[in-house]
Amino acid sequence: MTYRMNDESLDAQIDRLVADTAHAYEGSTPNTDLVREMIVSALKVIRDGTNRGDVRMMNTALKELRYSSLVFHPYIDVKKVAVYGSARTDPSDPNYLMAEEFGRRMARDHDYLVITGAGPGIMEAANKGAGKEHSFGVNIRLPFENGANEYLEQGRVINFKYFFTRKVQFVKESDAFALFPGGYGTLDEAFELLTLIQTGKSDIHPIVMVEAEGTGYWSAWEQMVDTLLREGMISEPDFNLYKVTTDIDEAVEELIRFYRVYHSQRFVDNLLVLRLSRDVPESLLDDLTTEFSDIIRTGRIESIPPTHAEMDTEDHLDLARIAFDFDRHGFGRLRALIDRLNDSAN
Repeated sequence: MTYRMNDESLDAQIDRLVADTAHAYEGSTPNTDLVREMIVSALKVIRDGTNRGDVRMMNTALKELRYSSLVFHPYIDVKKVAVYGSARTDPSDPNYLMAEEFGRRMARDHDYLVITGAGPGIMEAANKGAGKEHSFGVNIRLPFENGANEYLEQGRVINFKYFFTRKVQFVKESDAFALFPGGYGTLDEAFELLTLIQTGKSDIHPIVMVEAEGTGYWSAWEQMVDTLLREGMISEPDFNLYKVTTDIDEAVEELIRFYRVYHSQRFVDNLLVLRLSRDVPESLLDDLTTEFSDIIRTGRIESIPPTHAEMDTEDHLDLARIAFDFDRHGFGRLRALIDRLNDSAN
């Protein structure tokens, strides 16, 4: 059923407005159906008599999401890594120095863009290492911080009022995630990422948690996570979703290796389609079908051509792909399957 105002005159005016705008910017977007629904939602706020505070929040959130998408759109096909960590970390701290080297390595050696929260401390270090030409900042406006660090160009800093819109863009735009020691915000981001991937609300991405030797930050965090396992609140395969390390080489390799064969994923009807940068042998698919039968509801893992849904949207039609009837629950096991695919390139 079409999402409408159910007022013949208003619906006709909305149709004309969308059509006229599409004509004025012909070729810029195929998404007029969704834009129309956004307009209807905005007008229903008037009809519903929503209070001004709620309307202000909706308005600000939409503007922040739209502008952020505009800034990142030219780089849609460039790999990006999000770096989290404390704003209070001193430049002499070994974790600052590690974050700086990490940013440098990801940018210089692998041509990744580095996205941080734009602040001082670990965020500054990662942007400093990456350099302005490889850096973005998604800044949260706070009364006790002075805006973006000096290693960001003005046009690559996006200012957010709300944490939730900022989080959406962090996750949506990034292909990989590195977390260095930090406070409540860093821990919040860590659990947010793990929750989104564990529940299938985000595609699987590599997550690495980095600390300087002897600082004991993530090792203490792991003790708490072990308690979750003992209490039955998570499962053993959930540990596949992240890696803790004190070694920059290992951190970089963990993120880069994830895309050695695996490219991306998409659900099409009941199938999980994994797009790959190269073909894999049928013998490997036989082995994977046996090894990961616990997350396959029916059938087997098999090579397929692009699905009709992918062809309709011209979605990475040049890539190889495999597919299977995934149980949509065992995401830790799915991460292990992706690791096996990537290992096949060795």
